[in-house]
Amino acid sequence: MSSDQWNPYFLDRSPVFEPLHRVGQHLNQLEQWPTLDQLNHLLSIQKPSIQTHTHLTLRLVPQAASIQLFEQRYEPRTYLCGELQTRTHNWHDLFNALVWITFPHSKAQLNTLHYHALKIAEKQRQSNRGRLRDAITLLDESGVLVTSSHENLTRLLKNFEWKTLFWENRSDLLQHMKFFLFGHSLYEKALSPYVGMTGKGLIFDVEPSFYQQDLVSQITSLDDKLLRLLSTKSITSTDLTPIPLLGYPDWSSDNANAAYYDNSSYFRPRSNKQP
Repeated sequence: MSSDQWNPYFLDRSPVFEPLHRVGQHLNQLEQWPTLDQLNHLLSIQKPSIQTHTHLTLRLVPQAASIQLFEQRYEPRTYLCGELQTRTHNWHDLFNALVWITFPHSKAQLNTLHYHALKIAEKQRQSNRGRLRDAITLLDESGVLVTSSHENLTRLLKNFEWKTLFWENRSDLLQHMKFFLFGHSLYEKALSPYVGMTGKGLIFDVEPSFYQQDLVSQITSLDDKLLRLLSTKSITSTDLTPIPLLGYPDWSSDNANAAYYDNSSYFRPRSNKQP
């Protein structure tokens, strides 16, 4: 699929897009790329309204042609003005907007963390991002929220025992573990999935009853859980575990065969250096 080609049925391409169904379904009647006005209308009909942590209602604006001041940079402008710079005819930015609508509290907290980290770096004249910004950038771009109500499945995932997790425990996995894509860059990659597509996972323990809830309730619960985590813990990249996404049942037609999981270049074993 071409990177600049509009497809109103993108949600149907893979189960990967399930978290975006509620909001994305408003776009499936469009024959052309949505305009900023159309996307802002989609924002405006959300109840409650999507806001930053500075209590500003989020709205999409064109990307700035040039940036001279700190306040004009991407994250500061979102935080201080409620203006999310968004390119049209661009999957990456479209998915970012859709994730904002789907996980509004977590995205607002990430924006807050980015802003304050950038403010400190600006004051101290630091050029590197630092551990916190490295981690939240990975989460923002490539994050996967993993829910598990089964201790053994969690252990298998943390130990990188991929074939045992995805194949030998397939039935239990479908009942007790679920992946929710969060990173907007991952959604873009999922338009043309490839072996090697990997996310950065955060694992949340849930009760079995979680899986009896409807999708909207599950996502609302996850948004709250991620918000609490980001509000109380300074995460680092070591908190994020690699997730070979195409191993999840039915996320690739090829994974209906046990031999699919023998590809150790994709389903990599845990190294001794990893915590």
